[in-house]
Amino acid sequence: MSRALGILLGFTADRLLGDPRRYHPVAGFGRTASSLESRMYADSRVNGAAHTALLVGATTALGIAAERITRNHPLLHTAATAAATWAVLGARSLEREAATMATLLEEKDIPGARDRLSHLCARDATDLEADELARATVESIAENTSDACVAPLLWGGAFGVPGLLAYRAANTLDAMVGYRSPKYENFGWAAARLDDVLNLLPARACALLTGLTSGRPAESLRIWRRDARKHPSPNAGPVEAAFAGALDLTLGGTNDYGTYVENRGTLGDGPPPTVPDIRRTADLAGRVGLAAAAVAALTALLTRRPGPTSRPAQRGGTGSRGTRWV
Repeated sequence: MSRALGILLGFTADRLLGDPRRYHPVAGFGRTASSLESRMYADSRVNGAAHTALLVGATTALGIAAERITRNHPLLHTAATAAATWAVLGARSLEREAATMATLLEEKDIPGARDRLSHLCARDATDLEADELARATVESIAENTSDACVAPLLWGGAFGVPGLLAYRAANTLDAMVGYRSPKYENFGWAAARLDDVLNLLPARACALLTGLTSGRPAESLRIWRRDARKHPSPNAGPVEAAFAGALDLTLGGTNDYGTYVENRGTLGDGPPPTVPDIRRTADLAGRVGLAAAAVAALTALLTRRPGPTSRPAQRGGTGSRGTRWV
């Protein structure tokens, strides 16, 4: 119960407060990762794997320690889980970025929107016009709804504080070094593959929740099943395809990331996104987040750690204690 309550409190804190503006734990992790990278970098998968293992391993160990210290103290355990959930979620910040992009484009401030797009994704926005900026924003909202909201909630529901922290560490590293660029193609390989593995189930859960919360489950599922494979990412594909079907849009196309160009296929049957679709997408993302929080809390209840149990004493012997697990 304390894990479920902590997740719901942390989710509520994110909805009300968003990310802390100073001393954000994820930002601190990023600085640590950058510092370690400067010492370990080489154009090598081995060095990249060691970099990833050290950072994710240390963060996971911190989560395990917090879980063990507080697990017999329900109030402390609830507080630790809530704090970790708030720290790793990015749903409210994603919503704010979407609103900022929508406002800039509604006011026809194309230069401002080009500059602001870097807060959402790594695309080269130099030559993007309003509709292409809208497409980039819609696709980033869809993908980040899974990465910054659904996935951490589900890992937290299943594994508590260690699941929350380990997932956010891996996902942050992927965002930092998991690029197919000349510099990171080898060094970032381990971080990118780990992030792929950790998102396999959450991405599909996000796609399913997208259909259920959109009111268009059949169409969302149809586009997901038909088009997800066109996307080069095994996890972004299902999520973006499900959003495309749910919103009756066509997503995908060729994206320029500065150092490389990637064709992400064509997902959906509707028209390409325009500026008003940004707010529609953000509204859908909010509903998906609420549904994911409910699923995570239910998961926490179903995977709760049972307390000690006892059996009746047998003739000539003593009772035995049950086992405990997390």
